[in-house]
Amino acid sequence: MYALSRETADDRWEVEALYDLCFAPGREALSSYRLRDGIAPVHALCLVARDPDGILGGAIRFWPVRVGRAEALLLGPVAVHPTRQGEGLGGLLIREGVERATDLSWPRILLVGDAPYYSRFGFRQLDGVEMPPPTNPARVLGTGNWAGITGRVTRWGAEEGH
Repeated sequence: MYALSRETADDRWEVEALYDLCFAPGREALSSYRLRDGIAPVHALCLVARDPDGILGGAIRFWPVRVGRAEALLLGPVAVHPTRQGEGLGGLLIREGVERATDLSWPRILLVGDAPYYSRFGFRQLDGVEMPPPTNPARVLGTGNWAGITGRVTRWGAEEGH
């Protein structure tokens, strides 16, 4: 059993260590990280999962972005400690994060990931949504209201065409 709570400043370095453990070296060189530079995550949606002993098992973050002129959330990173994988913890974090985002009236969420895994949470490939290169377009997935939303994904606060 895990307790989910909002990530706090006290969790930051432990969460960063988890991301370092779970992702390849140089993870911060990925194009999705350029969308996060200098932008605060949506703190109400950044969650940690701890076991009854208080040990961090997983974490998820969400960041505001623009797709064309529309608002969206960028999900990620989401990570589960290798010793806790296969227990459904990643799914718990994703479902809870998406539910909270919906409750806060965020109309759409996107991510870069594997469709076979994320489709179980309602994510599907987004046509016409362009992540910064070198992102594989087949890995750009979204959930929520994407009707008529196309364009480049840009940093929150960036204006289309600038």
